[in-house]
Amino acid sequence: MARKYIDCRDHPQVAQGCSVAISADNEDELVEAAVAHGVDVHGYEDTADLRKQLKAAVKEGTPHS
Repeated sequence: MARKYIDCRDHPQVAQGCSVAISADNEDELVEAAVAHGVDVHGYEDTADLRKQLKAAVKEGTPHS
């Protein structure tokens, strides 16, 4: 199973100045962690649309440095 990640640096228009990258082996676990980050740090609401956007942002591999 390939490692998966979401990197805020890939979305500077919505996460200005954020350098957090989250990775996991399981996509559901990754999305849950990314939702928590989005809500706690960026002030987003936990909505179905946010989860859909985050699922679309999932990439395979490891975040760039």
